[in-house]
Amino acid sequence: MRRFGTQGRVYPDKHYVVPRTEEIADFIARVKDGRYIVLFAPRQTGKTTFFRMAIDALITEEPTYFPIQLDFQVMRNGSPPVFYDRLYQMMCMQIESVFQKRGGTPSQRLKQFLENTTLTDGFSMMMFFKQFAGLLDSDSHKHVDAFKRVVLLIDEFDGIPQDVISDFLYTLRLIYLTDELHCPHSVGIVGVKSISQLNYDRSVSPFNIQDEFRLPNFTLQQVQELLSQYTEEIGQEFAPEVIQTLHTQTGGQPFLVNRFAQILTEELNIPKTETVVMAHFAVAHALLLDEHNINIEHLLTNIRRNRRFETILMQIASYEKGLPYNLNDDIINELAMFGVIARSSDGMCEIVNPIYQHHILRAFKPLLNGLESQYLPEDTGEDFIDYLTPIGQIDMVALLDNFRDFISRVGFRILQVPDTPQEFVGQHLLYSYLDQFIRSVGGSMYLEVQTGRGRMDLLLIHNQQKYIVETKIWEGVRRYALGKKQLAKYMELEGTTEGYYVVFDHRENPELRVETETVNGVKIRCYVIPIVQERPSSVR
Repeated sequence: MRRFGTQGRVYPDKHYVVPRTEEIADFIARVKDGRYIVLFAPRQTGKTTFFRMAIDALITEEPTYFPIQLDFQVMRNGSPPVFYDRLYQMMCMQIESVFQKRGGTPSQRLKQFLENTTLTDGFSMMMFFKQFAGLLDSDSHKHVDAFKRVVLLIDEFDGIPQDVISDFLYTLRLIYLTDELHCPHSVGIVGVKSISQLNYDRSVSPFNIQDEFRLPNFTLQQVQELLSQYTEEIGQEFAPEVIQTLHTQTGGQPFLVNRFAQILTEELNIPKTETVVMAHFAVAHALLLDEHNINIEHLLTNIRRNRRFETILMQIASYEKGLPYNLNDDIINELAMFGVIARSSDGMCEIVNPIYQHHILRAFKPLLNGLESQYLPEDTGEDFIDYLTPIGQIDMVALLDNFRDFISRVGFRILQVPDTPQEFVGQHLLYSYLDQFIRSVGGSMYLEVQTGRGRMDLLLIHNQQKYIVETKIWEGVRRYALGKKQLAKYMELEGTTEGYYVVFDHRENPELRVETETVNGVKIRCYVIPIVQERPSSVR
């Protein structure tokens, strides 16, 4: 029985696999055209799986292509002589493997050539490919037409030693530009860092011939196709809402999609005769948010590399005016390389999916803010359970009224929350407050990032009821009004008639505002909550 794969490369005979038919056809067309293709994307986005699938499809369609597949992750610490020696050994192993798989036999001349050749630098590599191409084209095979074109595929290209990168790339560039040299016919380079992010002598670009190939996250249709493979084999169906929400929460990120599916199909012990519904999804979602799998570990490690990342990410998450997606900026470039942010349709930065935004908020939120004991009024005997009605619904008005009063009660102490920039402290506190509440009453909460920036829609679920809280930072009257319309539109999608809008006002003379109004047929209760700007001078 196949399963959803999250441990490295996936195999169609062992795992459910998104075929990526259109992307593979695009890649094959570029190979046939002799392009030198580069694909740089974050880890665990399916790069290696895609390239292997594409090459398998190519040689099935055109068996005369000869693929040499290399991996540079073991090259990182090698000196130039060690690098070229390992490169040659790997190529010889791959050449032998291709002949074995095709049922062909290399000629004696080719065997002798491989046995008597050494690689020492870029020039010797160029001459190797020239001679290899001539021998390969005239070689003998069993039941296979002569090989015509060599395709060189290099995975984990980031592992190339700094001392050889310019020499190696200049050699490939010369092969590409010289009419007399036709081998390799096409090159594919796969890595995390782009060529421009690797350290080399930038006086002249050594690889300005590159053809960039972008491998997008899964579309909703591809997620549907992936899950349908499981349904066809096992018989268990997924409610359409589950598939839609799974795609929204993951943004189609391949690892997260498959990990979500793993939890739903393997770890929750849902009877295979039952349809997977939103109640199951909520449990799986809570488990996924609480676990630290390898994908989330990579995310957290990367966003903690630089203290400036917190400011940039919170700016993206908190301000709708946003930040331009400018890859010439080192911080934006790094966050994009790590797969944390992407370019929105209007050219601005956005966090790529709600699950990542959830972990970003938690990573930058202090474990204890020092104000937890102030969440509830003193001497009232209140507990969070008191914010449930007799029929088990959440009294959101009372719950958020109390949060408003809590901010007023703590006053300047909001400035003392550790390791939190003042302009984002209100959102941190609201998130912590609602998270503590929903956990105490046995519900769940997750983010819905509708625009990817400037707003956080918190979706609380309790007793199969949905409650939506949108939070933003005050950016003027026009954006305040626009936010109500955005929330109303989202509420319509979620099928709720009451929503809650919390805006934090950091102006020097903020104004507390609480109002309830009907927008596009739904009721929205709005809070504009002032944030104290400085500690009173009398208590300094």
